Amino acid sequence: MERIILTGDRPTGKLHLGHYVGSLQNRLKLQEEDNTKVFVMIADQQALTDNADNPEKVQQSLIEVALDYLAVGLDPKKTTIFIQSQIPQLPELTLYYLNLVTVARLQRNPTVKSEIQEKGFNESIPAGFFMYPVSQAADITAFKATHVPVGEDQKPMVEQTREVARDFNRTYKQDVLVEPDIILPPQGQGRLVGIDGKGKMSKSLNNGIYLSDSAEVIQKKVMSMYTDPNHIRVEDPGQVEGNVVFTYLDVFDDDKEKVQELKDQYRAGGLGDVKIKRYLNDVLQAKLQPIRERREAFAEDKDAVMEILREGSQKAEAVAAQTLDEVKDAMGINYFK
Repeated sequence: MERIILTGDRPTGKLHLGHYVGSLQNRLKLQEEDNTKVFVMIADQQALTDNADNPEKVQQSLIEVALDYLAVGLDPKKTTIFIQSQIPQLPELTLYYLNLVTVARLQRNPTVKSEIQEKGFNESIPAGFFMYPVSQAADITAFKATHVPVGEDQKPMVEQTREVARDFNRTYKQDVLVEPDIILPPQGQGRLVGIDGKGKMSKSLNNGIYLSDSAEVIQKKVMSMYTDPNHIRVEDPGQVEGNVVFTYLDVFDDDKEKVQELKDQYRAGGLGDVKIKRYLNDVLQAKLQPIRERREAFAEDKDAVMEILREGSQKAEAVAAQTLDEVKDAMGINYFK
């Protein structure tokens, strides 16, 4: 049985190592699997739900996200990369699905509640933002996605998509829409902590290392990383747990024996923070240099990148159009077919 994957990102800035660990590496694996079709959406409409007064930010970020995708190895011949706003069937599906979802249900969505608080909307919640779980349901069901890779915090969104699909099929007595399954990150491969150690890596906290960062910027960020505040002298025993440098070494260094040796030495005393930061810098530079070089190469011809997005959007629209046609048939509103 063919698996259909739908995933994507909001274009509100360049992608960082948290994206790389949390989703991009997984997409690279999925695009190589047999009987698997992968759709990756640049969710510009969703980004506008809380950036309506700054469309330039979304426009500029769109090409940056596309460059990051291509730089890490997403292959347009294997993965359909498309722009959300270029698929007119998605807002039409959203409109139909809104009739199946109550305001109370949207208010109970834990992800929406959390993000409303995080963004400080209070009572001034943009309607587009409030209903974006239904928009996501349209995105997912339009491609009849069987699986949706998400982090733990996005589980309620996929659950609501499953509800929409189930309610639609029951209401119109036809199995048109697919209830997608959730793909969660492997244990220990969830959100990557920021370099300050205070929370997840994110654009809003300005605590990330970006795939496009120069070697000099990466080095500067690594040398500023949070370690063990009580590890004052080299000879002092240090704490590995909660130490961001070791967190990153666990994730990015393939030499696990070396990492364990460093941990043992750090705990015993005799290993300074500067030394382990320099080692981590070498590890990250080796990982990111080829990505950065590919990104720079693609950036030399942004028209070609936009052509990739145009072709991907055309492929995606054809699929969404077929689903919309089936939805309108089920609802009995394909009047002139």
